[in-house]
Amino acid sequence: MSASHAVWQGAGRRIHLQEVGLRDGLQMEATFVPTADKIALCNALSATGVAKIEVTSFTSPTAIPALKDAEIVMREITRRPGTIYAALVPNLRGAERAIESRTDELNLVMSVSSTHNIANLRMTQEQSFAALAQVIAMAQGANVAVNVSLSCVFGCPMEGDVPEAQVFDWVQRFVDQGVRGITLCDTTGMAFPTQVHQLTASARARWPGVEFTLHFHNTRGMGLANVLAAIDAGADRFDASLGGLGGCPYAPGASGNVCSEEIVHALALMGYDTGVDLARLVAAAQQLPVLIGHDIPSQIAKAGPRLALHSVPADFDAIRERALSR
Repeated sequence: MSASHAVWQGAGRRIHLQEVGLRDGLQMEATFVPTADKIALCNALSATGVAKIEVTSFTSPTAIPALKDAEIVMREITRRPGTIYAALVPNLRGAERAIESRTDELNLVMSVSSTHNIANLRMTQEQSFAALAQVIAMAQGANVAVNVSLSCVFGCPMEGDVPEAQVFDWVQRFVDQGVRGITLCDTTGMAFPTQVHQLTASARARWPGVEFTLHFHNTRGMGLANVLAAIDAGADRFDASLGGLGGCPYAPGASGNVCSEEIVHALALMGYDTGVDLARLVAAAQQLPVLIGHDIPSQIAKAGPRLALHSVPADFDAIRERALSR
């Protein structure tokens, strides 16, 4: 991997930012964010110009009560032309609800780790695949796009490293089902840059017709480094979460997903084009503490962008005069 290439060759190259905070972030929150506030937050995110928003999850309201208002939110948001409005769906019933609510894309999830799949989804991998194959067929029949997110691609917190061949076997099985969108997920923040570069480059070379997304968590502080490594390997689509919200129940003490405004800020400085209005994105993130009742990880929401300058001290002129008189 060429570090100089990753840092200096942005030159307007387009990177698509896909916002997952409304689903991946809010589902972890103990405080229920009112439906009207979810809709307003989604509309604010649309106005930033993000390429895709994962709006909600059509799971059982008893399983994820934070997102029990999925239908209302998806139906009542204001849709910006050019932005894709996606939702996570776990099964056929969830897919039916999502399609009825005019969801643009269904995001399906299973793990490349057999242990994690059972612990997280309460199913074997074969059971998950069979269920998701039914959802894919339904979506194709309804002419609705499908993306499959593969968890634990860069490591499982219970099994350790997952062989690349095992990851790619699952990619191929979904490609064979006609899926053309695959997200490679660093579910518990175990990825590191050289690993990311190798796997991303290999996947893109093997399936040039597949639209790969990278999904990183900042659990061990390597989120931005992993994004840059993936970009250097040719990736151009990334999930990120407003305010850095999110996490995983199988990574105790973990921080959330890579932070949307931090990624946009860094990539803009490097010359990449995300198409995202950073000021609007930061403004949206700054609403979160009131909505969720606690602070957020985002450093940009707190410190502002690099050139957010500050006034000189009130007594600066006197200090300067004393300095000059010495």
